[in-house]
Amino acid sequence: MAKRGNRIQVILECTEQKNSDVAGMSRYITTKNKKTTTERIELKKYNPFMKKVTLHKEIK
Repeated sequence: MAKRGNRIQVILECTEQKNSDVAGMSRYITTKNKKTTTERIELKKYNPFMKKVTLHKEIK
């Protein structure tokens, strides 16, 4: 059986696209260690709708 670890799946959503009037929503799924990283993750990822790299924040 697989071990139950401290890693959880989180969804990253684009912050710049919410404020603009571009259709669609850029989201990424990643994992994080919930014991060592208690705060929300912020990463720069590529947004295919806006065709540039934007800031993506973890959503609940």
